Amino acid sequence: MTALQAAPRTVRRRPRRGVVLRVLPALVLIAVAVAGPWLAPHAIDTPVAAPYAEPGGKAVLGGDQLGRDVLSRLLAGGRELIGTSLLVAALVTVTAALLGVLGALRPAVGRVVERAADVLMLLPAVLGILLIALSWPGGGRFAVIAAAVVMGVPYAVRLVAGAAAPVAAAGYIEAAAVGGERLWHLVVREVLPNLRATLLALFGLRFVAAVYIVATAGFLQVGPQPPAADWALMIRENSGGIVLNPWAVLAPSIAIGLLAMSVNLAASALVPQTGRKVGTAL
Repeated sequence: MTALQAAPRTVRRRPRRGVVLRVLPALVLIAVAVAGPWLAPHAIDTPVAAPYAEPGGKAVLGGDQLGRDVLSRLLAGGRELIGTSLLVAALVTVTAALLGVLGALRPAVGRVVERAADVLMLLPAVLGILLIALSWPGGGRFAVIAAAVVMGVPYAVRLVAGAAAPVAAAGYIEAAAVGGERLWHLVVREVLPNLRATLLALFGLRFVAAVYIVATAGFLQVGPQPPAADWALMIRENSGGIVLNPWAVLAPSIAIGLLAMSVNLAASALVPQTGRKVGTAL
């Protein structure tokens, strides 16, 4: 007589070709953005056409409000946004991972972290950006990074704490604690390796959120300042001439959207799928 017996969860690998196809757009876009300043056909601060000139001639995407080449500024404007967003996503993910797992292992600490997260989650994103960025000495990109991290950690901590709670309650964690293992050993060596899928998904989500926050800060001019080439700043500067040359606004808007979608797609493709392995027992 045979019976089905459920075995522990196993990790199923995605088809390699599918993973490559989903990761490739993000890699291509990031590579173009990083190399963009060297690929730009014109200097980003030199007028090559009339203000808001239509596409054609020396300006493939037309001119901006000062007659500068939109394509050149588009190619040069993505590197800082991507670098800032990646840094913010990494900082938020690492901070949330440590605080969330620590809170799951130490309930008293977890309650304090959750209450602090609840208070920060009540603060609107735009208001938080303005409060932090404008009060930061000198403002600039570091102020935007600080604002994005502060605004992103509360949501991320909630997610990590929920995923870490069942792992922290597992028997092998209790056995390791009884055996005298230090707290940081439990956090780094025992719990975090079991949250790899959650942290990869979280990184992708926080990158998209960071792109939104950094772009919003640029649009509000609390980050990069003119004449810097920045996608969000380009949208703000050229919004008044969208009827004359729509590409001055559409091109950076499309670039921001493609960046957020492609990186999120790549992060979801790298998340390992879990399932239950079903076997037979005699």
